[in-house]
Amino acid sequence: MLPLLNSAEEKLLLRYADPEASAVDADFLPAKALSALLDNAEFHGVLPIMLRKLSERGEHPRRDAGLQAKLDALRRKATIATGQSMLLQYHGDRIMKGLALEDVPARIVKGPVFARKLYRHVSDRPFTDIDILVEPANLSRANQVIAACGFELGSNEAQSYGLREFKWLEKENSSLLVELHGDLVHDTGMRRRLSLGFHELHAIDGEATDSPAALLTIAIVHAAGGHKFHRLQLCVDVLQGVRALQSAESETRLLDAARMTGIELELAIVLNVTGQLFGERRALELAGRIKPGLSIRLAKRLITTNTLLSVNARDKLGSRLRRDAFRWIQRLARARAIPEKM
Repeated sequence: MLPLLNSAEEKLLLRYADPEASAVDADFLPAKALSALLDNAEFHGVLPIMLRKLSERGEHPRRDAGLQAKLDALRRKATIATGQSMLLQYHGDRIMKGLALEDVPARIVKGPVFARKLYRHVSDRPFTDIDILVEPANLSRANQVIAACGFELGSNEAQSYGLREFKWLEKENSSLLVELHGDLVHDTGMRRRLSLGFHELHAIDGEATDSPAALLTIAIVHAAGGHKFHRLQLCVDVLQGVRALQSAESETRLLDAARMTGIELELAIVLNVTGQLFGERRALELAGRIKPGLSIRLAKRLITTNTLLSVNARDKLGSRLRRDAFRWIQRLARARAIPEKM
């Protein structure tokens, strides 16, 4: 369980988690409070941002030797994580070249693309795997390419075809994970209503590649479809995605994408809670442009800032129950009729 933060410390955590917020002077904080913030930042996947901001304030000798040792250890871990991300990117590029040689259309999504496209400091967004998306019909051929690149299947093959998700581990280093997707929505109960695959992303992008609308759509599905709001990093990706929407045309394309892929519920909820967490008015305005049906009204009562901040804190059971209830709303929400084409 994470150390408990008071309301002022929670606000400070969110300030540290926001890549664009100015660096915070932490010298006034007691060692125990700063240590608790570091623990929470690490759990929520925003520690690299916090460590960068602490460094930007300049190094100051601390009277607490234990805290200084902790900071040093965390910085070493962050350096190793950056190296891991670079190694993963190398293998991802190898696989993509192999797929191109076999004429298998594919794209890398999430981690490395978010880091490069959405974050000013790439090291703010380390990643622990490479996600590759192909058409479902190309899963078998793509699997053969990944195997030829020195990876072995780490998931049950039959179940993987059902989920449209295959997990591959590098034979010489099992810490290197590559996930192959035929759809970024793996829950078969939800897939009758929403889907985000290679075809849909191509339609959202139009003539571009990794357009702001496509990146934000992926971030929303990642937060609420692939995961259940289990850490702040998911909402930070969404926050950065909102900031990348530089025009009314991009906003319209995002809303069109939500209708086409069936993620209007997810878009409204993820943007709403992200806007509340970080005081991002534009996210709240975009969320408000989705007609609030019964599912959205119920989900907003479940997915709150407290739900996110208490994932592994004192109220973690309550957070888990609220997030599980949200998953049932997703599964029971009315299925799409005919998907709209962009």
